Amino acid sequence: MSYQTEAMTSQPQMTVTTYTVSHWSSDVCDCCDDCGICLCGAFIPCILGCKVAQDNGDSCCLPFLPGAMIALRTSIRDRYHINGSVCDDWLIMTCCPFCGLCQMAREQKARG
Repeated sequence: MSYQTEAMTSQPQMTVTTYTVSHWSSDVCDCCDDCGICLCGAFIPCILGCKVAQDNGDSCCLPFLPGAMIALRTSIRDRYHINGSVCDDWLIMTCCPFCGLCQMAREQKARG
């Protein structure tokens, strides 16, 4: 059995990544802030859902899967470090899905 004969002179370093937690750029009920998104969400939400999914890097078919809009909202919230929880996402997308969809589209537009 061999032993280390040299003493360690430095400690291993750890990198800590920090980020700022933010909020949605608009409230869920601020649908009229962007009339184009509002009209699209009201009359052709499937098209808006596909655009939001594609802008997030997901498949255009994602909005048609059960529960996927909740996952999409969670993904957008995580991407932009927006404060909230999966329960909040479920509540918004279950109670007012069109307003939630419009909010996600506005957020993507605001964040570029």
